[in-house]
Amino acid sequence: MFKKSLLVLLYSVSTYAHAGFDIVTLGSKGGIQDGNLTAFLLKDSDEQNYIALDAGTIINGLIVADQQQAFKDLNVPPHSPYTKIGYLLREKIKGYFISHAHLDHLAGMIIASPDDSHKNIYGLASVNDTITETYFNWKAWPNFGNRGQGYQLGKYNYTDLSSQDWLPIKNTNLQVKALPLSHAGVESSAFIIKNNQKQIVAYLGDTGADRIEKSDLLNSLWSTLTPYIKNKQLKGIMIETSFSNDVAERSLYGHLTPKLLLEELTQLENKVGDKGALTGLPIVITHIKYSLLKQSDPQTMIQQQLNADNNIGVIFHFPAQGDHFQL
Repeated sequence: MFKKSLLVLLYSVSTYAHAGFDIVTLGSKGGIQDGNLTAFLLKDSDEQNYIALDAGTIINGLIVADQQQAFKDLNVPPHSPYTKIGYLLREKIKGYFISHAHLDHLAGMIIASPDDSHKNIYGLASVNDTITETYFNWKAWPNFGNRGQGYQLGKYNYTDLSSQDWLPIKNTNLQVKALPLSHAGVESSAFIIKNNQKQIVAYLGDTGADRIEKSDLLNSLWSTLTPYIKNKQLKGIMIETSFSNDVAERSLYGHLTPKLLLEELTQLENKVGDKGALTGLPIVITHIKYSLLKQSDPQTMIQQQLNADNNIGVIFHFPAQGDHFQL
């Protein structure tokens, strides 16, 4: 019943009814749930190649998604030497977009790298620098990149992004620009992805609220998105809500709660126009932290708190690992 409701949620308002992007959830959680950490595949609805938005979980996410028929329309060519999972990894994922270099956003890529194919790692310069210095350095892991310490195996090509220009994404119909976000002293990123129909989707890595972070970076992102919303081009926003409102603001370490997310979305609504300017906009909630506590279900709490105080009219969607949906 829940999966059947996903598309109903995302298509319930006619403004957002024509899908521009297909998305597969490889990992939906943040924090400690290894095997299900933040990673989404995204492609233009009119093409076959994917990009990965973060890469906390890759191989296990592909296995789970395939078991749930997310790739039922994909046929592996008879001449391919690879399994379906291998074909997806090596032939259909055309690049990794890493929002920041915390392990729960790139561990899957690192682990899969020995058997991966040549592709680009896209990110802000600071993020790519951290990957080269911390992971692909012949100490934590062999250097599969094209820059950094020691012998460079050159499997991955680092591509630094900026907020100024649209960059074509190799082997896809998509373009991207990236804006910085504040994550408790770490530079995180928001990726704005555009297709040939000039439809866009915004994907945010980990971020704190401007009020808590003493930052203006989410405000700048909202200003960037405002004209796309006014022109009916924005298909949805994928954004974290790591903790419920029960977690004290001093203990968030650069993350959002339902209260803070709704505060930020209200700021966006004010930029776009009058009350109701965001009605029907799909908001995909990512990076909910897994809990080890008894009688604790963070996703249920976050879902209840967001829906209870949602006076903006957006539609919240909570993808599970393996889910395939459209924006």
